[in-house]
This record gives sequence, structure tokens and C-alpha cells, in this order.
Amino acid sequence: MGCTTSVILFKGIRTVFERNCAYMCKQQGENNALEYTAYHWTKEDSELLISSCLAKPKLIEPLDYENVIVQKKTQILNDCLREMLLFPYDDFQTATLRRQGRYMCSTVPADAQEEAQSLFVTECIKTYNSDWHLVNYKFEDYSGEFRQLPNKVAKLDKLPVHVYEVDEEVDKDEDAASLGSQKGGITKHGWLYKGNMNSAISVTMRSFKRRFFHLLQLGDGSYNLNFYKDEKISKEPKGSIFLDSCMGVVQNNKVRRFAFELKMQDKSSYLLAADSEAEMEEWITILNKILQLNFEAAMQEKRNGDSHEDDEQSKLEGSGSSLDSYLPELAKSTREAEIKLKSESRVKLFYLDPDAQKLDFTSAEPEVKPFEEKFGKRILVKCNDLSFNLQCCVAENEEGPTTNVEPFFVTLSLFDIKYNRKISADFHVDLNHFSVRQMLAATSPALMNGGRQSSPALQDILHEAAMQYPKQGIFSVTCPHPDIFLVARIEKVLQGSITHGAEPYMKSSDSSKVAQKVLKNAKQACQRLGQYRMPFAWAARTLFKDASGNLDKNARFSALYRQDSNKLSNDDMLKLLADFRKPEKMAKLPVILGNLDITIDNVSSDFPNYVNSSYIPMKQFETCSKTPITFEVEEFVPCIPKHTQPYTIYNNHLYVYPKYLKYDSQKSFAKARNIAICIEFKDSDEEDSQPLKCIYGRPGGPVFTRSAFAAVLHHHQNPEFYDEIKIELPTQLHEKHHLLFTFFHVSCDNSSKGSTKKKDVVETQVGYSWLPLLKDGRVVTSEQHVPVSANLPSGYLGYQELGMGRHYGPEIKWVDGSKPLLKVSTHLVSTVYTQDQHLHNFFQYCQKTESGAQALGSELVKYLKSLHAMEGHVMIAFLPTILNQLFRVLTRAAQEEVAVNVTRVIIHVVAQCHEEGLESHLRSYVKYAYKAEPYIASEYKTVHEELTKAMTTILKPSADFLTSNKLLKYSWFFFDVLIKSMAQHLIENSKVKLLRNQRFPASYHHAVETVVNMLMPHITQKFRDNPEASKNANHSLAVFIKRCFTFMDRGFVFKQINNYISCFAPGDPKTLFEYKFEFLRVVCNHEHYIPLNLPMPFGKGRIQRYQDLQLDYSLTDEFCRNHFLVGLLLREVGTALQEFREVRLIAISVLKNLLIKHSFDDRYASRSHQARIATLYLPLFGLLIENVQRINVRDVSPFPVNPGSTVKEDSLPAATPLVTPQKPGIAPDGSLHKELFGAISGLASPYTTSTPNINSVRNADSRGSLISTDSGNSLPERNSEKSNSLDKHQQSGTLGNSVVRCDKLDQSEIKSLLMCFLYILKSMSDDALFTYWNKASTSELMDFFTISEVCLHQFQYMGKRYIARNQEGLGPIVHDRKSQTLPVSRNRTGMMHARLQQLGSLDNSLTFNHSYGHSDADVLHQSLLEANIATEVCLTALDTLSLFTLAFKNQLLADHGHNPLMKKVFDVYLCFLQKHQSETALKNVFTALRSFIYKFPSTFYEGRADMCAALCYEILKCCNSKLSSIRTEASQLLYFLMRNNFDYTGKKSFVRTHLQVIISVSQLIADVVGIGGTRFQQSLSIINNCANSDRLIKHTTFSSDVKDLTKRIRTVLMATAQMKEHENDPEMLVDLQYSLAKSYASTPELRKTWLDSMARIHVKNGDLSEAAMCYVHVTALVAEYLTRKGMFRQGCTAFRVITPNIDEEASMMEDVGMQDVHFNELPLPASLGLN
Repeated sequence: MGCTTSVILFKGIRTVFERNCAYMCKQQGENNALEYTAYHWTKEDSELLISSCLAKPKLIEPLDYENVIVQKKTQILNDCLREMLLFPYDDFQTATLRRQGRYMCSTVPADAQEEAQSLFVTECIKTYNSDWHLVNYKFEDYSGEFRQLPNKVAKLDKLPVHVYEVDEEVDKDEDAASLGSQKGGITKHGWLYKGNMNSAISVTMRSFKRRFFHLLQLGDGSYNLNFYKDEKISKEPKGSIFLDSCMGVVQNNKVRRFAFELKMQDKSSYLLAADSEAEMEEWITILNKILQLNFEAAMQEKRNGDSHEDDEQSKLEGSGSSLDSYLPELAKSTREAEIKLKSESRVKLFYLDPDAQKLDFTSAEPEVKPFEEKFGKRILVKCNDLSFNLQCCVAENEEGPTTNVEPFFVTLSLFDIKYNRKISADFHVDLNHFSVRQMLAATSPALMNGGRQSSPALQDILHEAAMQYPKQGIFSVTCPHPDIFLVARIEKVLQGSITHGAEPYMKSSDSSKVAQKVLKNAKQACQRLGQYRMPFAWAARTLFKDASGNLDKNARFSALYRQDSNKLSNDDMLKLLADFRKPEKMAKLPVILGNLDITIDNVSSDFPNYVNSSYIPMKQFETCSKTPITFEVEEFVPCIPKHTQPYTIYNNHLYVYPKYLKYDSQKSFAKARNIAICIEFKDSDEEDSQPLKCIYGRPGGPVFTRSAFAAVLHHHQNPEFYDEIKIELPTQLHEKHHLLFTFFHVSCDNSSKGSTKKKDVVETQVGYSWLPLLKDGRVVTSEQHVPVSANLPSGYLGYQELGMGRHYGPEIKWVDGSKPLLKVSTHLVSTVYTQDQHLHNFFQYCQKTESGAQALGSELVKYLKSLHAMEGHVMIAFLPTILNQLFRVLTRAAQEEVAVNVTRVIIHVVAQCHEEGLESHLRSYVKYAYKAEPYIASEYKTVHEELTKAMTTILKPSADFLTSNKLLKYSWFFFDVLIKSMAQHLIENSKVKLLRNQRFPASYHHAVETVVNMLMPHITQKFRDNPEASKNANHSLAVFIKRCFTFMDRGFVFKQINNYISCFAPGDPKTLFEYKFEFLRVVCNHEHYIPLNLPMPFGKGRIQRYQDLQLDYSLTDEFCRNHFLVGLLLREVGTALQEFREVRLIAISVLKNLLIKHSFDDRYASRSHQARIATLYLPLFGLLIENVQRINVRDVSPFPVNPGSTVKEDSLPAATPLVTPQKPGIAPDGSLHKELFGAISGLASPYTTSTPNINSVRNADSRGSLISTDSGNSLPERNSEKSNSLDKHQQSGTLGNSVVRCDKLDQSEIKSLLMCFLYILKSMSDDALFTYWNKASTSELMDFFTISEVCLHQFQYMGKRYIARNQEGLGPIVHDRKSQTLPVSRNRTGMMHARLQQLGSLDNSLTFNHSYGHSDADVLHQSLLEANIATEVCLTALDTLSLFTLAFKNQLLADHGHNPLMKKVFDVYLCFLQKHQSETALKNVFTALRSFIYKFPSTFYEGRADMCAALCYEILKCCNSKLSSIRTEASQLLYFLMRNNFDYTGKKSFVRTHLQVIISVSQLIADVVGIGGTRFQQSLSIINNCANSDRLIKHTTFSSDVKDLTKRIRTVLMATAQMKEHENDPEMLVDLQYSLAKSYASTPELRKTWLDSMARIHVKNGDLSEAAMCYVHVTALVAEYLTRKGMFRQGCTAFRVITPNIDEEASMMEDVGMQDVHFNELPLPASLGLN
């Protein structure tokens, strides 16, 4: 028992692992090795996993759509957006399209329809005469991917160009001299010597350095004395002396002549020396003048401050009213700016999405065109001239041009020596001069009354005269290649042997006697034997240069070779051509001296005036008789399917080739040597029957004739022939139609002695032969050997040999004992007759049964089965006719066996077409040619129902798997036929007006359901063995289901989708996920997807309005039922997010592409439409919040993450902030006292023994909050709140009972999900957003803002250089030092160090100079996109925050604004400033921050100072921006913060802001290079100017306090610059430390830090007493602090006995911010005990 249990348990666990359970293991590569996580699984865990991995999500029954529509009719009709809820009435309709051809008239002869008797001919004619039948879907353009929408995506060249600081040139600095300077102030510049004062070492001459000094006034009226190494004052100065801190200027000649000293407030001084006394005096005078001005200004400020105390009026002014004047837009409404921001024409986020930019046509359906005549490569052949060397004037009076001496006739045709066949019909040309043509006896002008041309309309268009002498022909070649030749055969009038006739033409001597002699003979021959021809010469030329069909226009015809009477046949010609490129072989051939001039050219598409091979004129045809007509020459296309086109026109030609007559052993006739064959086409064997006038005539003769002669060979008893006789066949052939060959002996000798003899006989009949055209109902086309008869009795066709010397029929005298003496072959080019026995038999049987014979199922099945043997090219050629007949049989089939066999044949035909790559013909057939039979309920069935049933039978597991596989593979065809049949059935039988559930019978509903259920196992089980078949079947089914929404009961279609989805389960192989999401993608692309989801309220009771809407923000069962498709999609996406990466990517892309489509759909362009669509996707919020920890990735990876490698969570630090590292080469330990600045800024605490870590001093580190990636850290109540939150219904929601994964998603997934989030956020109405926030728990709100913050991180703009680096694939950019403006992390020393080392190891050559990389256009396009995305994301997030702070003010103000939610919201605000933002975005950010500070002052000015500190730090960083507009905005915001603080304290002080600004400046000195530059100075000036110009606080101490603050900042910056200059002079350094510590007298923590660092320097230098004094001051500082807090009796006064300077510690400013300093009695003895 135990063993069995163990086996079962192990099997269960193994199943769990094998289901790719991503929570326990992951696949590595292809070997499926399992790597188990280091987690201890309990029994409960494993049971939970087994159940959750194997359990399918519960299917939710969809709503009964049709009933809901009826029940809620009033509500829907009253909805202002009812078009989003209802399908349009005229959603689809059938249409007839006129068949367009190339011709002026129909190619079908007028009487053909009446003449036709056979079913096959009738059906073919019907096919060529019928118009196209279409089903048009009014909104079909909207039923594809977003890329196929009719309105093209907006052009991106109209995108605004955003300015980003990160794109500013690295070394570009604004002119430091002009930056922030004020015109009209005192200025001076010149060279001075600068000495090192403040040093214990006496200043010597050598310690002076020559510097160029420049005195300038700043924007706020302050003066700076900048010094430079040279006169280029446009650069950043080496240092500056801030004259506001200067107390006096005195002469000092102790060290050097002409020296003077600037004494500063902090007792330090600067020693400068001029080159002359005059110059020194000038400098001293100017500097004293400036000091005087400063003193007067200070006195004025003091007076203002005093008067303020007495001014009661100013006390009464509320802070609000003063703000009104300062910020009028805040006073009007903080909302106005936000409304403006939302309403401004903003770019649609999805326009900028990289996926929307990609050109991807994989999902685009191929364009389907109607069947049309298609040709190969078309060549225009122009026959210009044929001239021989032997020439003279042929006129009797010898007046006229010199021409050839006799008529010649040219026949052109194409030969392919690669495939050894003649590939075109003959084109006959008469190039003879008019006078030469006169030599021939005039032939009687027969009219065009035979064959086809009886139509009087055509006789008007085609003038016989214009057609008599064609000169131009159009040949077509389907498979061009260089081995195709244009061959010209030249004939002349019969005169005797070829050798004798050619002899005069082969002599080069120019003899007029010879010419006259030949002319004389020719004239006699023309009169006597004018209708007989003899072979004479041939020539050839190549057509193509290559296999692409490029014409070889430069090739000329070869020499004219004499014909050899023994090598005349086409086979002989092919052999001659095979040697054409072998000069040694061709040289042996006898040459006739002459020239054939024929040119070739391409045929343009609008080529005019030509007729086809049946002489039917084109549309571009002039009726003028003088215009030359061009003739199309029939191509003999090879009989292989891939070169076959479905026939579209009527064509019915028979080509007859008499080949050989063996007459050497005949005894019936005395003379039979010069044998002529006359060919006739007859329809009767009666004695007086006339031959039909249907043989195409030769040039000069009538268009159609009754007979044709082959060329005659002189003195040959076994003549060979190469002639081609072209016959226009009648529409309906019968048994009597036959070819009659009559043989004549032609007498060539016309001797002058003949006068004594009897009358000259030209021709003597020497036999007859006939060939019946039909055999077994089909036209005979193989080579035939026919006997010859000496007589032609009436009824000769009836002759039959019965054997034993007996026969049936008339007496016939056979020549040579009825041996088959004549060899003849025929070639049929017909679009109404087939030579395929199986096809013929099938149609013949159908005709029998239709005409009354009882149809036997088994018989019909036999014929149907034989159709599988039909030849491929025949199947393609007659495709529409065959399919039409098969569908007709299907609807009339009485037995299932017949229906199934019909379907099998259709499957065979469809498969053949696909295998030959001709599926486009099938698409054309379904779209244009297929037409459902008229439906008569009692007689016929519908194609859709019968075909569905037959498909079901074929898909049964017991059925033939080869057929079922073909059906799956090519299922699109069958589903498309079903769709078209349904559409035509509904419209033609007026069922479209019925309710949806009454349109189709229950039997059809059942058939559809059965076929879906029968198809599913094939899809889900054959994906490995037959991936193509299952993939195609899946896609075709999706297209069918999608289209069923247009015709059928929509609730029924929803059920079919449920049936489909139920066949899949979590943990399926990747392929099945691909199938499932492909299905969902197709179905959700339905043009009326929105109405299918019914975006309307579903409330009980009265009709609901949208205002009192109970929106769903999670995937409840109710939501999924009412909004079925969107609910299903979101559930499936939620499940897929728990799968491995490839599956997640597929799911996310389906969702995102659908949202992109909604965004671009011009039917739903308005805000109200988009807001309504957004309500369908609100549960996505819940989905994202469930996965918030997987989305919460702040570090933007510049390169795509390798999907195979997943980073382990614990290998990353808890926070990975974005750091812009230092330039390589500056090692952390080599920089100037990095640990000192670090200690101030909280980066590191190297001496924890003597100094408590700043992070522990200020518990909530001001920057710690900015980089926390776990929004849950500060939320102890996170889990306890869940009970009343949004996800209380989650059990039925997205993931059911599955375990949530914790691995991070990769960047592309996160970005796509965030794009979806932002689209919904931007589209949804404010009300919907308020509703959501009200329903959400605090933890969900925190997660919501975490996601908003991640958006800012993920879509941040990294700059053109970064993008260029990315495109080149070189890795992260190594920023030039001056471009570095982002803060380094201040609590990750080790990580920072590692990052710097890693960057230091990069090759320095990777640093960007000014170039943007390999393709500027690509980079600029990409950067334009990314810049716009970043700006749009920023503005969207800003909109949301502004809305939230407005609506949730009370919650945010809880605990004086110091609550986790406020902290979270503030973090997002801060994130705006920490990331690269565009100028546009930042302006909006600053406006929003003003509004935020105004709404929540207590957050910043009461309680903890961390938020105020963080804000000050970021604003000050912006004050150093390269963009002047940003500096101005930042300065004004910082001023507003101070001013607001001042007003908040009742116009007493702004100590909090004052202290935090000083602290932030100290941190910035450590973090940001170049913080003391002129840009920052300009920002300080702007702040001072704001204070000076603010009239409402004119009589207060505010402006002087602001000036004091800026003065302190400048002092710090000045001292810092000096410290850098003297870092190698320890005593000087300590002096500077002291002055800096003194400037921090008011700020206890900063002063303590500086005093500690001074003490360390003294200890290092061995000055222990000085170090001790520092610690005394530290102790006094702590004592003073504790006294003020009431924790200690005596303050710093207790230490006065040690040093009188101890009173400095009494100047500490009192502020609530002192709460942030955590001193107690413990450090006191520790501080003193150190000595």
C-alpha cells in the first residue's frame, strides 16, 4: 500500500515539474534540465501547487447577448454613445461587379450559349460570362490589426521637438561673463597677482600666481570678482571672490609691491598685487565703492526689518492674499493649469510606441484580385523588310523601284531548345512590295462570314483590308530564358526543287541577266502555281539575355540558311538550333545572300490597336481602316500546374500539323511526286457537304478560308511538312466533325512544247484521308497515323473494319492496303473542352443525372473518386467551373457518402493549388466567383450546412488522417466558403431582417458547434507532429468565429469561444499558448469588438446612467460575463503573466496591439468614446497591482536582457538607482576629501567612532525615499488592509487559485504593460478614476503610484548620445565630466565604487565627443520618438497626480502630511525632477509643484524635514541646469518655497527652508561637478531679485534673510573652490575648514561635521591641541543643542573657561528641524574623553 502511495505521489510531483511550473523550476536551454529553487516545500505547499498548476481556470458562462440587447433596448437607445453598443443595420451586403476584360466585347460568341449542349461546355461558357459576386462588409477595414486601419497613423514629422538638458553639448558653456550679469553696473578687468594668504607659511613672492581678474555685477546687484588663467572670460572662472562677504580693501606692501588685501567676513583674506601703483589705486577705489554700495543696501534692509515689527497692517495680511498677488494662477484655481494641460493638443502615446512604428505586414491578408488573363513576358515583333541580293524591277515597263524578283512569305514562331518544343503558334507575314504582290493571281475576296467573325458589330470595327498584311505581332513567353529562339521560315511560290530555286540567290556576282531569267520563271510560276508554296530558307535569333526576361534587343537575325528538303520538320529545326551557338557547325550550312530586318521590343501596358489570337479587338482600338493592326500570337503554355492560369475567356482553337506522308510504295496512282495536301474542316461526310469556313487565312487572302495547303516538296514521294493550320472550332462539337486531307500531285513543268499536247493539268488528286475530331467525347490530340483512300464515297466516316475481310460502311479503295501512310498531329487550345478523361466522365455523368436519369449514389461516388486522378494543370485551368459543379452536387447530394466524397475532392483540389503555390486562385474564387445556389427548402440544401457536416465527418478520429490533415492545413478555404454561403443565404432569402437567433436552423447551430469541438483535438494534439496544419486550422477557425459575429446569434458564438478556450490549460506548451492568443487576437480584431463587449452599466432595477456607475476594477465573474471578450482576454493575459517569458510576450503584445487599435480607430476618436472604451479595461489596474513587484524595475537596461538568463533577485541590492557615474580615471579615493563631502551628503561615514552616521542622525534620509523600490517597506498595514480592498473578489478574478510568481518581468514586457496602463489612465474619465481611488485600499493606492513612478523610470529620455551608443551596441555611455548632473546615490558606497571601477575599465575611446554615431537620421528619429514618449508619460503622470492631490487632500494631510501615502505621492513628484525631462515637461512639473506646496504646506514646514530636504536638493540641482529657462523656473520655485515657508510661520522666518537649502548645497558640492559655476550664481541672483521685487514683503526681514542665505551659499562655494586649490597645503586647508564650519554656525549637524573633519586633519598633522580644541567645540555644540531641547542644564557657556571662542556655538538657529538631530548626553563625555 505504502509503495503504491509513494509511486502516485512521485508521479504527481513529476507531473507538476513537467508542466513547466514556473514557480518551482525553470527550463534551461533545450535540455529541459530542472533547477529547483532553494525553498523548503511543505506538504501543504506541494498540494497547493499540484492543484493550482493542473486546475483549469473556471469558465464563465457568457451572457445571452441577443436577449440582453432586447431587454436593455431603451437604455441602449437613450445612451448618447449608442453607436458603441449596437451593430450597424447595413453591416454587410452582397454586390455584383461587372466582369472587366481587355476586350471591346465578350469573348464568347453570340450564339455559343444556344449551341452548347454538353454540360461542361455550358458551364464553362457560364463561367466566362458571369459577373463577380461579392460580399461587402461595410466596416471590414476596421477588422484587422491597427496597422490595417483605414486612417493611416499620423505622420511623425509633425512631432514637436523637445529640448532636453542631456542633449546639450558636453563642453558647451554659456558665456560666463555675460551669464546673469547686469548691464549698467561697475565693471573692470585686468591682470593681477594672487597670493596664498591664510597660510601659516609666510607668503613669499614665489607663491603669487598671475591671474586675469574680471569684476562683474550679478543679476541681483551683487558683485563677483572672477579670476581666470587667461583672458578668455567666456569660460568657467578658476575661482571667484564674492564681494558681499568682503569687509574691506586695504593696501598691504609687506610681501610685495603694489599689493592690496581683501578682508572677508570670516576673518579670511585675499592678497592681490598689481603691476603698477596707479593700477593698484584704481582697483582699491573701485572695490571700496562697491563695498560702500553694499553697506548702504544692508542698512536699508535693516530699517525695513525694524519697521515691519511696528507695522500691524502687514501682520493682518493673510498668507493667502500675498500668494494671490504672487501666484495669480494659484489663486484662480490650481485646477486651471491642470485642465489646460489635459486639454492641450497632446500626442497619442501609442503613436510614439516603437511597435506602432514598425512596419509589420505578417498579419495582413493578401490582396485578392479577380481572375484575369495573365501573360508571360510579352514581346512586340516588328517585321520591317526582307531583301535578297538578287534584285531588279519587276514592272513590265521597267519603271518602278528595284525589289526582290519574286514574292516571298515569312512565318515566325518561337522555339525553346531547353525543353525541345515549339512554344508559339505561327505568325505569317507578307513583306513583299506592292508591285511584287501583283505577280500573284488575285484571290477571290471572301467575306468574314465563317467561324467566329459573323458578328456585324465586329465587322464594323475590324476592316478586312487593315488585317490583310500584318506586320506586327505580340508573342508571350511564360518562362523566359536565353535558349528561346525566334525562327523565321521563308517560302516562295512552288517552282521546282529547293536547291535549283536557291542557286541564283547564292551567287555573289551581280548579274542582271540572272535576275531577269529568275523573274521570267517566277512570273510563269506565279500565274500557274500561285497558290502553292515551297520551303526556301530559314533564319533565327535569340530573344532573351537572361532568365529574367530582359530582351536581347541588339541581337540580329542570323544569315539566311537554305532549307534542306530532308530536314524540314520542327524536330529537325530544334536540332539545327541546338548547334546555333557553334560556329563550326553553322559554317557548313549553305547560305542565301540576303537580309531579314525584324526588330523586337517590350510591350507597354497601354499598347493600342491589337487583336487577340481569336481576332477579338482590345478596348484601346481605333476603328480606322488605315491604322495597322497588331496580332497577338497564341503561346503554347507548358502543361504544368504552376504555369497554368484559370481560364477567363472563351477560346477554342485547334492547330493541325500534317507531318509526313509515306507514298513511295503506293500503286494506286501513276504520278505522285510533288504532293500538296489540302486541309479542310467538315461537319458532314455527305457527298455535297461544304467544308466549314473556319480556317484562319494567310496574309493577302481572306481572314477565314475553307481550306489550306501545306508547302510542296519537289520530286519527293515521302514528303515532310512543317505547316501549322489554325482552326476556329465550333462551340459544340459532335461525332461528324472531322478533318479531311486531300492529296494532289502538282505538275511543276510548264514546257513550251506543250502546245501540241492536251490542255495543261496543274493538279491531280492522289488520295484522301480523314480524322474524326472526337473520340470518347473528347478532342483527339495525340499524334495520329491515318490510312489513305483513293476514293471518297458518301458516308465515309461510317466505315468500320469488322475483321475477317469484312467491314461496315461504304466501299473504300485503300492506298497501299490501308496502311497508316499519313502522320498527323493536332494541338487543342480550348477553354471549353477538356482532354482529361476523369473530368469529362464526371461532367457527363452529372449531365445524365440532371436530364432525368436517376442518380445512383455509388455510381456518383465512383466518378467523384476518379477526379482525384485528374491532371493538375486541367484542374487549375477549369478551377471555377469544377468547384461550382462540386458545390452544386454537394447541395443536391441525397446520401452522406456523396457529400463526404465531394468534400474530399474539394480538399484534393485545394491542396493541389496550395502545393503548386497557386492559393491566390482559390482566394479569387471564394471572393469573386463563388455563388451559392438558389435555395429551395424542399429540393436543395445550403452549402454552409452540408459542408460543415461533411467537414465534421472528415475530422472524426476514425477518418482518413491524410485527408483530415489536408483539411486542417487548408481549412481557410472551407471556412471562407461557409462565411460567403451564410452571407448570400441571409440576403437572398431575406433572412437578414430576422432576429439573430432565428436566422439559421438549430441543425446548423449544432453543425457549427460540432465542427468546432471536432477541430479542437486536432489543434491541441497535432501541433508537434503537424505544426503547419494545426496552426492554419487554429487561425482559420478564429477568422470563421470572428465573422460568425456578423451573421449568427452572438451569444452562441461566445459559447463557441468558450468551447475553444476550454481545450487549453495553464502550463501548456508554448505553441498552444501561441495558438490561443492568435485566436484571441483575431477574434478581438472584429470591427464591432466594442459593441460585442457592451460598454454600459449592468445594474439591477432602474435604467442606470453612467454617473451612478458601479465600475468593475477587478475581473469579477460578473464583469467577465457582461463584457465577455475583454473579460476573457484580460483573464488569459493574467494567467499568461504567470508563465515563462515567451508566453508573456505573446499575451502582452495581443493586449497592447488591441489598445493601440482602439486608440487609432477614427470611429472612436473623441474623448468620450475613449473614456467609454477605458471602462472595459479598468480591471487591468488590478492585474498590474497584483504583479507590481514584478513590474517595479527602475534601472533602465540599455541592452535587451538575454531571455535565457534571469538575474536572481538576491544578487541585486534592494535599490538600484540610476546613477550617472564619474568620468573614468578619477578614482574615488583620489578625489578631494570625498569622504568629507560624503559625510555631509550621507554617502559614507568613514569615521563612525567619532561621528554618528548622518543616516542615523536623520532617520528618514532625505534621499532614501527616492530610491526605495519596495513600496511596501513603509507599510506595516499592507496585508491587513487587503480584506476590504478591491481584490476581495479576486478568487474569481485573474489568477484563480494559482501561485503568483515573483521574478521580474523584462524591460520590453514592462514597457508594453505600462503603455497599456498609461493609455487607460489617460483615456478614462476623472469620475472613473475617483471611483477607483475611493474603492482602493491604501496599499493599492501605494502600488498604483509605484506603477506611475516606474513609468517615469522606464520611459525616461536618456539622450541622443545614449541612443547612438545603443544603436551601435557599444554599451552605456561614459559621460564627459561636465555633462554629469544627476546625483550619485548617497547610501550605496560599495555599489557606487563597483560601478565606477566598471566604468573605469571601459576603453576611453568610447567617450562621446560631439558625433551622434553611425546613422544620424536613425538616431534623430529614435530620439524624437523617445523624447516625445518621455514628455507625454511625464504629463500623463502629472495629470493623474494633480487630480489625486485635489480629490484626496484630507487623506494626504493626515498626520501633518507625514504619512506613507503622502510620502509615496511626493516620491513620484520628486521622480519628475530626478529624471531627464524636457523643457515643456519641466515647466508643467514646476507649476504642479507650486500647487502641491501651496496645498500641503505642513508637509514641508512641520514635523520631519526629510521631504523639504529632498525637494530643496532637487530644485537646487535644477538651478544648475544648462537650460536657462529651467534655471529660471527652478529659482522661482525655490523662492516660492522660502516665501511660502515665511508666510506659513506668520511672516516670522523661513528657518526650515533656509537650513535645508544650506544642507542641500553641501550635498551638491559632493555630488555635482561644477555646482559653483556661473549658472548656479545666476540662479542665486534670480532668487535675490524675486525677493527684492516682491512688494508685499518690502517691510519685512524676508528679503534680507534671502540675501543672507545666498551670501552663505556663495561663501560655501567660494571656500570649496579654495579648498580644491589648496588641497596640498594642510594649514591652509584647516583654515578654510574653519571658515566653512563658521558659516555653518547656525546648522548644528553641518557644523559638527565640519568640526569633526577639521579635528581629523589636525590629528593627521600631529597638531593634537588644535584637534582637542575642535572636540571642545563639538561638545559645546551638543551641550547647547541639549540645553535648548531642555535635556541639559548648561549650554556652551559652561565651556567658556576653556576658550572665549566657544560663544560661536550659541548662534545655532532654532527650528522644528532640530528634531531631525538626535544628540543626547552620550556624545558629551565621548567627545571630551578623546583627549
